[in-house]
Order: sequence, then structure tokens, then C-alpha cells
Amino acid sequence: MESTRQSKIARLIQKELSEIFLLQAKSMSGVLVSVTSVSVSPDLSIARARISVFPSERGQEIVKNLTANMRSIRYELGGRLRHQLRIIPELKFFVDDSLDYLERIDELLK
Repeated sequence: MESTRQSKIARLIQKELSEIFLLQAKSMSGVLVSVTSVSVSPDLSIARARISVFPSERGQEIVKNLTANMRSIRYELGGRLRHQLRIIPELKFFVDDSLDYLERIDELLK
């Protein structure tokens, strides 16, 4: 169960990450990247971000790219959150395939 502080920090990180990805997505044509959820560890040292990618075939590729550029993303996040957080959490990215899962279930029910 998340504390109030964890959920506030998770929402703040989600908002800032989505703005960062919005600016970076302009350079990648035909790809839409959004942050669906962020969860923060109890000691606020690790943030797990779930990323939704459209088209979903490129999801793993985008997450690999984000993981490779994690240091620069964390640096930019630190610049944006330097007045709210003392320590910027380590970022971990995961593919959020819940929309694909729902689509598959809907397809099976038809």
C-alpha cells in the first residue's frame, strides 16, 4: 500500500516524464509514447514507470532506447524537480501492454 507521499511523488514524476517524452517524441515520427503509471519504492529511491507505446509493435524497442538513455532522462528530470525532491529516484521502464490485452480479450469475445 502506497503512502500519501509516495503517491504524490509518483504523480509528480509521471507528469514530468510525460512532458519530457512529449518533447522527445517530436523527433520520432509515427510513434506515440505515454506514461500510464509510476510507482515509487517506500524509500523513494526507485521509480518504476509503465510506458504505453503506439504502435505497440515498437514497444520493446522504445523501452530499450529509454533504458539506454536513462541517465540523460534522469538528469533532465532532476533539473525539473530539483526544488521538490532532494534525491531523484533511479528510473526503471516497463511496457504497459494492458491496452493490447484488452483488445485481445475483446477480439476473442467477438
